Amino acid sequence: MNSKQTPSSDSDYPAPPNPPNPSQRRPRGFASASSPPPPTNRKEREKEKERTKLRERHRRAITSRMLSGLRQHGNFPLPARADMNDVLAALAREAGWVVEADGTTYRPASLGHTVAVQPPISASNNQLVNFAVKSAESPISSSSLRSCPVTKAQDVHTPLMPVEVEDGLSSASLDSVVAGGNAKRMKYVNADPTMESLDHVAHDQISTLHEDQFIGTEYINVFATLPMGIINNYCELIDPEAVKQELRQLKALNVDGVVVYCWWGIVEGWAPRKYNWSGYNDLFMILKEFHFKFQIMLAFHDYGGNGLNGSMEMPISLPKWVLEIGKENPDIFFTDREGRRNTECLSWGIDRERVLNGRTGLEVCFDFMRSFRMEFDALFEEGTIYAVEIGMGASGELRYPSFPHKFGWIYPGIGEFQCYDRYMQQNLRNAAKLRGHAIWGRGPDSAGYYNSRPHEAEFFCDKGEYDNYYGRFFLKWYTGYLINHTDQLLSLTRLVFEGIQLVVKIPSIYWWYKSASHAAELTAGFYNPINRDGYAPILEVLSRHGVTVKIMYCGPHSQDDGEACADSGGLFWQVMRSGQDLGLTIAAEASLSCHDSDMYDRIVDMAKARCDPDHRHLAFFTYLQSPHIFMEQRDDLQLTELGNFIRCMHGDATQF
Repeated sequence: MNSKQTPSSDSDYPAPPNPPNPSQRRPRGFASASSPPPPTNRKEREKEKERTKLRERHRRAITSRMLSGLRQHGNFPLPARADMNDVLAALAREAGWVVEADGTTYRPASLGHTVAVQPPISASNNQLVNFAVKSAESPISSSSLRSCPVTKAQDVHTPLMPVEVEDGLSSASLDSVVAGGNAKRMKYVNADPTMESLDHVAHDQISTLHEDQFIGTEYINVFATLPMGIINNYCELIDPEAVKQELRQLKALNVDGVVVYCWWGIVEGWAPRKYNWSGYNDLFMILKEFHFKFQIMLAFHDYGGNGLNGSMEMPISLPKWVLEIGKENPDIFFTDREGRRNTECLSWGIDRERVLNGRTGLEVCFDFMRSFRMEFDALFEEGTIYAVEIGMGASGELRYPSFPHKFGWIYPGIGEFQCYDRYMQQNLRNAAKLRGHAIWGRGPDSAGYYNSRPHEAEFFCDKGEYDNYYGRFFLKWYTGYLINHTDQLLSLTRLVFEGIQLVVKIPSIYWWYKSASHAAELTAGFYNPINRDGYAPILEVLSRHGVTVKIMYCGPHSQDDGEACADSGGLFWQVMRSGQDLGLTIAAEASLSCHDSDMYDRIVDMAKARCDPDHRHLAFFTYLQSPHIFMEQRDDLQLTELGNFIRCMHGDATQF
């Protein structure tokens, strides 16, 4: 009888086959092309985490642009925190489908040529829904969206909330990081959808578009800036007849008013607290004869000597007595790392330092504003003065003088930090000690020079020092100084101009906007890198003081400067939308004098966002006159184009 043999030891059993090592398996199919090799060490794992974050930011940026385009171009009523379910529901309803609250989606019997009874498709089922696609003859097309009329804004609107992607993330600049810093290889999407759509429209089509589109739209005041040199250094009106001739031409074009620069360096030019307003008195009397509204720009900076616009006008400096004080104490001026003093405006470091014949920097501004209010109080009572703009810094804009031409700056240089006078340096050292890191009480050592590029400076390059612990501390302090100066000066301004519309000008520092660090904005005082909204804290201060924000508009010529990663449209729309979300009144000013119809067309489309469901628009627009306006004669074509532009802004687009 056969019996089973029992093995005497474990070695008598046959050895099982070796299990395959999962780490040695080669991915097959799609996975072999898409799956990266597993990280082998901690450093690789950290890099993979960063790449995952960048991919997620890129995905969110694409979603944000899609939602923004659907809102602005298609008037889709998407909620503020819309997800893909909301998008699918909106598209389905646009295609004629019925989407119920629980997600049940079905096709009504009246849709299509044939009627077929089919069960409703539930959103919970894992089925693909075939949406009806409209043909080219559909009444809803790109051309009809461009020509949708703008109706009158209602008294009460629900504000259009932005899609929250991440704190301060710019969809345009996100792309540059995903691209690995090589912005030349990317075709960036313009943040201004109106301007982008107009790039493909012929010039004659744009003119016809304006003639038909803007009749009956909102009335936007148009102001013309008078040339800077009409008042000399002795505060005398140079050529009253030439001024009257220009004003007659502006009146014939139906311009609403003019902007007049009142220069601190002229009015208080020769001695402290000795104010001479004689030339401005003569000018304002002429303006009243023409029944112009006028805005006043109280300018605390100098003018001329920088070669801008080929200007050959008489330079206007700071008051002579201030320059004399500066010879003994040069730290009253902004200073760069090399110790060069910029006499364009006073340093904010002396806002509370009594170094100006017993007065602080804020006090001399307050006294100047109070003298103006007392001198022209009758004009305020009559309502002739439409608004008062306060010069906050370099060129009258709210910024540091970080890119001065007289120090050799050339576009698109990143500029330099302006915090090396002894007053600001002392404040920085104190802030570093309070933070617990006294070694941080210094400016960056690797921030490059005026004409450097971001990748040439360790502080601004991708993953540079601007985003480490010291860099974040310094940049918060640097922009905080700007915010504190703004808050304090506007508090004093409100005491003088209570109940008067105040205006603050925000610059357009659009070069390197598509880079990760936004280097040019950082040196100018706007902490606006890829992962932070640097304009929101500043706009919150302006909102608290109830001022009107005037944004500089640079036009289309800077939109596609790939070498400088420039995007003036993206920057403009970021600031405008952030301000509108805070309830601020928004206005704009052309940064350069313009005489071509294409520029006018873009300004009108920017001022009146025709597809904005909330019908928000600019409060007014300032048109920059040529520096040689009294010496040149405009031809009939220029006058025609300018007149048509003003009609469009007024809501009457009838051609000449």
